[in-house]
Amino acid sequence: MVGTIVVGVDSSARSRVAVDWAVREARLRGLLLRLAHVSSLPDEDALAIWPYRREPTADALVKVLAAQHPELRIEGVGLSGATVPALLSLGTRAELVVLGMRGAGGFAGLAVGSVAHGVAALGNRPVVLVPSRPARTTCWRRPAAVTVGVDARDPSGAVLDFAFDTARRRGVGLHAVHAWRLPSPAGQWMPFAVPEEDRGAWEDQEVQLLADALRPWREKYPQVSVLEDVLLKSPSAALVQASAAAALLVVGRTGTALGATLHAVLDHTECPVAVVPS
Repeated sequence: MVGTIVVGVDSSARSRVAVDWAVREARLRGLLLRLAHVSSLPDEDALAIWPYRREPTADALVKVLAAQHPELRIEGVGLSGATVPALLSLGTRAELVVLGMRGAGGFAGLAVGSVAHGVAALGNRPVVLVPSRPARTTCWRRPAAVTVGVDARDPSGAVLDFAFDTARRRGVGLHAVHAWRLPSPAGQWMPFAVPEEDRGAWEDQEVQLLADALRPWREKYPQVSVLEDVLLKSPSAALVQASAAAALLVVGRTGTALGATLHAVLDHTECPVAVVPS
């Protein structure tokens, strides 16, 4: 079976930003790009109700993209029914599922739409959510790195493999971010400053934990340069800060809920976010 990238499309400009991101990724990975538009009605019923509609959204966009990128393998898929289940079903065997953070619905100020949230929370494949603003491609005159959030105490192999492989394909460095807090009770109620030697010892321990977590992946991907970053912050604050200089932020998801950290990251990220099920 040909590897695919599935990208959800609708009539919004936000959707087109996600499509443009998916086009670049499909070209980079040499994969078929499948544009999926989900309607509450089958196409024949929709045309009977709105006969002035020219053609399904996905088919129209396929023609535009095929003319712009003749080397790209691309096809359109029209689906009907509930949007999240339809996209989840189509994306089951895809390499990636790509969506805009928001679609045509929602309200002003909404960062992440219900469709993006549902697919990212329930998908069994990596889901990339693309903000409506353009992604960064350069930083300090270098290609922007791929950034990955790492829990050094419980690293996810799926997340690290996806992040290292993506950095390798793009020919960029990998920025590995591990957030930590002062051990209790020091981080909660000490009425005086933590002694510098204690803080340094704790930080050295975190640095070693991150190095140990990354060692197998450094050996597997020796061509990827890695910047290890240990930050005394909450995980969400550390990742949002790192997203400002990233081309892609890779984070893990456990279970079928995004959780408070992922919610905060998606609300404030400065770059596209790949949510990888652990």
